Amino acid sequence: MLEKKPESDAEIEKLVYYTQRRMNNGKSVTWIYRQKCPKCGKGLMGKPRSAEGKIKIRAPEYVCPDCGYSVEKKAYEESLTANIEYVCPKCRHEGEIQIPYKRKTFQGVPSLLFDCPKCGEKIAITKKMKEPKKKGAVGLDDDSHHEE
Repeated sequence: MLEKKPESDAEIEKLVYYTQRRMNNGKSVTWIYRQKCPKCGKGLMGKPRSAEGKIKIRAPEYVCPDCGYSVEKKAYEESLTANIEYVCPKCRHEGEIQIPYKRKTFQGVPSLLFDCPKCGEKIAITKKMKEPKKKGAVGLDDDSHHEE
């Protein structure tokens, strides 16, 4: 069963990642909640903040705001679970799934990847709206990016 879908700005603040994608005849909504600190169990792990209070989005770690405990970015993100509501672009099956938040390369693009349980089609939630490379085509990339 999926974690509750965020419905307000306050709930979106508790997320590590949120995206909506359209793919041909399909679509998906993906969200990932931040976890509580494994050391103190109080604060939600997040990116560190600068002296001005701005989030350092390129920081290589996640930090607990209460106790200061930090975890390397890759290790923390791979411990999270992605919640996905989707419509398969091939068979139009509507479903929901939870998968580990671990990106795999699919057609040259880092993606959250899973199979449709009805038709077996690979469904990829691509990073930053990148288009998968076409077979036989070399070096095709979409220059439009969307930061989450």
